[in-house]
Order: sequence, then structure tokens, then C-alpha cells
Amino acid sequence: MKWRVRRFSTQDRAESGTWWKTAYSKLLLRKADKIPQELHHIVQEAFLTLQKHDCFFQDLVRIKGKDFLTPVSRILIGNPGCTYKYLNTRLFTVPWPMEDYEIKYCHPELFTACKALIKLNDYLNIEAVQALQEQNLSGTKETEDTAVTDREQDFSNFIKGSLLEDQSSLYTPRNDCTSLKYKTSYNLTLLNYMDPLQMPYLKQEPYFGMGNMAVSWHHDENLVERSTVAVYSYSCEGSESDKVNEQDVEGRDPADWHIGLKVAWDIKTPGLAIPLHPGDCYFMLDDLNMTHQHCVLAGFQPRFSSTHRMAECSTGTVEYIFGQCEVALHNLQVDSDSAALSLKSLEVQVVKEVEEIHNKVEFEWLRQFWFQGKRYRKCTDWWFEPMAKLEEFWKKMEFMTSLVLGEVGKGERTIEQRNKIISCLLPLLTERQELRKEWTARCQCQLAMSLPEEQKPKCHPFWKDDDPSMPLPYDLEEVIANLQTLLE
Repeated sequence: MKWRVRRFSTQDRAESGTWWKTAYSKLLLRKADKIPQELHHIVQEAFLTLQKHDCFFQDLVRIKGKDFLTPVSRILIGNPGCTYKYLNTRLFTVPWPMEDYEIKYCHPELFTACKALIKLNDYLNIEAVQALQEQNLSGTKETEDTAVTDREQDFSNFIKGSLLEDQSSLYTPRNDCTSLKYKTSYNLTLLNYMDPLQMPYLKQEPYFGMGNMAVSWHHDENLVERSTVAVYSYSCEGSESDKVNEQDVEGRDPADWHIGLKVAWDIKTPGLAIPLHPGDCYFMLDDLNMTHQHCVLAGFQPRFSSTHRMAECSTGTVEYIFGQCEVALHNLQVDSDSAALSLKSLEVQVVKEVEEIHNKVEFEWLRQFWFQGKRYRKCTDWWFEPMAKLEEFWKKMEFMTSLVLGEVGKGERTIEQRNKIISCLLPLLTERQELRKEWTARCQCQLAMSLPEEQKPKCHPFWKDDDPSMPLPYDLEEVIANLQTLLE
């Protein structure tokens, strides 16, 4: 197939083979006709099912202090309790079916769709392992990997069933990323949908004249180091008349979707634009996502994609944040007779750790989740139980902050001891106050108000100063001022 390139200076086409092998050897395209037809069928049906149930959403993301609505609509599907963060936005997985997890979907068709996507995930895992081994990029001397052994199995058996055998290993520390398992055992997929004809404006690719961009140049964020990214692309079929009266954009057919690739922070090395036909897959192997940037060039027809990733989840799972809450609440004790609350320790390091976790729970989890409105109810209620439990833990931490403030105000400690606690506490309360203001403003911004009702951000937790269930006010300005007075 012809992979089209434009460079700033004119070069002989024969020369392009040299820089191709040097600059883009870790990009692998798997054409649709090399992928089992049955897999195409169930995956494309899954895309259409999710669209039918209104499960794709534009994200209200934050870039350099400003809010933007993404032109692409998305949904994150993957391991239960896993999250993925990009552009200061934490997405929460709609869980795909896994053993030992009870997952209730809002409609049986959504179960079927998520099941199809985990089958695609397993297939792409096997293909990625094979590709890494063929390019000697495995980073390990192991030659008998179970995924490779299974590669030759008849697909009719494969499609009936296997989930990845060791799903628990998907939550991996960064320093284990050199083995095949940790480069390809995808723990989630970010699904994208875009209809270019519904977009009032698409940005032009600025460096190589590649045409309209659906997604600008970027690296994928928050991935296990050197892990492979696998993408399944499905653009809806269009008629030949779509291509009439349209001119090629410097050698690429503008009717076709393309993946664009360039060396990071380099516009002298020629860029690459690869056409993507319905059902094509591509793999960004090894460190390609780190050394290169990619963009998505829009065609004429609506397009779905499923981008399978090994997300770096060491601090992005329910298990992790619950563990952090356990650490914080260890400093809280309850009197068995009176149920009165008190703190076990007022050591500065203990207070600091608890308040840092307090901020993390509120701003990295609770407010991130509710900022996305009621969107997750479209698919499953899985997240609402852990988020309710997380809110209970957070509320206890509000009481813990109140207890620290009470102890500081008693005057039972030396001025030096008191000032050390205040100096530790002030920056964290100031950060809390500023972030509450920011999140409140974001929830009320014009873009947020323009979203459909079920997608409108909810400013939560939020309470009024006279709420008897809360030990501290929502607005901490007065609390902070009093601490500053004591410190003086």
C-alpha cells in the first residue's frame, strides 16, 4: 500500500525508504483483511450499540487554565475500578466483563458490547506480543510466553472465550515494564467517535500540510513506560460520490481517515500519513509513543476507534485510593462509650500526610467523578457504590481537619509546636480553598451549562455553612485568616 509523506524540501522518492526504516520502524499497520471477520463483526456492532445507547461523551477538559470541549466523543472501558487521566480529566472505566466481578449493565446489549471489546483486547494483546518479538523489542529473553503459544489457536475457539489469564497483573509498577506482559496486557481502551460533518471547524495540520485534524499532535499520556498502544479503526462506509470535487491534500485523499506521525519536536524529518480503512489496526510499538507524536487526520465519514492502552494505574485505581484513605483514617480514633472523635497523633508529618490524602480524595476523585455529571448511569451503576464509600471516608477527614484546628486553638502547646502545625496546615488548606473555587467556577462556566442535562457537571461535595452534618464551612477563607493570625 502507498504511505504518503510530505517533506519541506523536495527529495527523491527512492530516498524515503532510508528515513522510513530509521524514523518510523516501530509503527505497524495490520490491514483489515488480516483480521478475523468474526471479530470485525462483533466489534463494529459494539461501536454501534454504544452509540445507540448514547454512551459517547465529549469531555470538558482543562488546558493551561482554560476549559475546552473535545471535538471527539469518548467512553473508557476496561478493568473494574481503573481510571485514566488525560488533560487534567480523570475518566472512570465502564467495566468490561471479568471473573470475580459482579457488573450490572443498564441494558443486555451493553454487556454484549463490552464483552466484544475485551475479546478485541485479547486479540490485540496477542498481535502486539508477536510484533514485538518479530522486531526483537521484547526486552526479555523469555521465549515461551503463553500469549504467543496461544496465537495459533483456531479463532472460533478464541472468540468463545478467554479473558486474559492473569488480570491482577495488569496493575503493574513502572519498573516492571520491560517484560512482554507489561508492554501489551492492556487494562483499558479509550473509545472515540467523531462525525466530521457535524464539526463547525477542524484545525489544519500546521507542519506538513496534511489537512483537517480530528485530534492534534500529541503523545498519549499516563501509560506504562515503553508499552505498546494498539488501535482498531472503523470509519463508516461512504459512497464514491463523497470523493467527487475534492482534491488531494498534498498527496493524501481527504476522504479517508489517516493516522499522522512525526518525530517529537522535529518538523525537519518528513511526517507520515497512513490511510486507515474500515477495520484496519495499527500498533505503536515499544517507545514510539515517547519518541514520536501522532495526530488523527479527519476523513469525510463518521469514525469509531478503540485505543487499547497499558495505563499507568499505580495511583489510579479504587484499590489505591481506598488504601490511601486507610492510611489517613488510621490517625482517627473513636471512643467506644461516647463515640467522641479524637486524633491519635498531632505530629507534623502525620497531619501533613492526612491532609494531602484529604485533598487527593476530594479533587482527584470525588470532584472529577461528579464533574462528569450522570454520564456513567447510561452504562452501569458500578461506580456509585465505591464513590459513596469514598465520600464517607472524605467526610471523616473533614472532621479530622476540624480536630486539628481545635487542638491548635486550645493553646496547650508551645508557640513553636503550634506554629509548626499551622505552617504545615496552611498551604494545604489554601490549596483546598483555591481548588474549590476553581471547580465551582468550572461547573458554572458557559461550556458546562451548554451540555445536555445528564452530562452537566455537578459541584459535589457542596454544602452551606449552616449544614449541621459538616464540621467546617465550604468556604475556608475565614479559617485560613484565623490561622494566619495565630501564626503572626
